[in-house]
Amino acid sequence: MTFALLAGEMATFGVLVLPLPFQIRRKLFHFLSESPIVGKIAYALKIAFIFVAILFVDAVQRMFRVTAEVELAKTGNQGIQDVRTETNFAARKFYAQRNTYLTGFCLFLSLVLTRTFYIIQDLIHTQEEYAKLKKATAEKSRSTLAAGDQTKQIEELKRKLAEAEKSERDFATLKKQANQQAAEYDRLAEQYNKETGKVSNKRTD
Repeated sequence: MTFALLAGEMATFGVLVLPLPFQIRRKLFHFLSESPIVGKIAYALKIAFIFVAILFVDAVQRMFRVTAEVELAKTGNQGIQDVRTETNFAARKFYAQRNTYLTGFCLFLSLVLTRTFYIIQDLIHTQEEYAKLKKATAEKSRSTLAAGDQTKQIEELKRKLAEAEKSERDFATLKKQANQQAAEYDRLAEQYNKETGKVSNKRTD
């Protein structure tokens, strides 16, 4: 069971650290964090790791006990009688150390795996917030540019309107001056006709 857990942790860790595209990684982590099936599996794994922790404590105690027995057999009065006994002690010591390392690495990798999962999940959340902020900033920039274009158009229309009003005032002034000149010309023509004794019903514009 411990070896199967260790192999599963190594495979899971390899999947987590793969350079996957952002969209695929986001969907994967959303599935792992929101799926009820994954939640049940995680709960069962927590119980399994409790048993692995118990096995780790037992393996450490057995390793120290076997090591003490080997040292006692080597330095004690009884000593090691033959090669078979020495091989038996070495095998027991090896198995105790193997169980210690196996359960210890399994627990250690579970902590690393959990921390890595939450770090990557925070990274994905940060990237999503950054994408939203970047999109909002781009929309705001476009709105600002559009408002600037509208302001320029309004200023251009005001300028054209002012020019049109100025042209209209100039035309009115010229028209008034033309009327005044025409009236003065008519007055001078009538006065000339009276002085010369000529009578004319026509008025020259």
